[in-house]
Amino acid sequence: MTSLPVRLKQTRKSVRATQGQVAERIGINKDQLCNYENGRHDPGIMILIALADYYGVTLDYLVGRKD
Repeated sequence: MTSLPVRLKQTRKSVRATQGQVAERIGINKDQLCNYENGRHDPGIMILIALADYYGVTLDYLVGRKD
């Protein structure tokens, strides 16, 4: 099972977006997204939903439950 931080970074890179672009689009700052991608903090459910919507994936995919 792929960890959330790894999946967040891989998914962002697959859509060729910067942390700043994603953060601005979902209404958080770049440092927060960096912390999520590096495993220093866990995003809340509303942030996870916003990220899944932005990337066009499911929550199960983001948290590593499905490929």
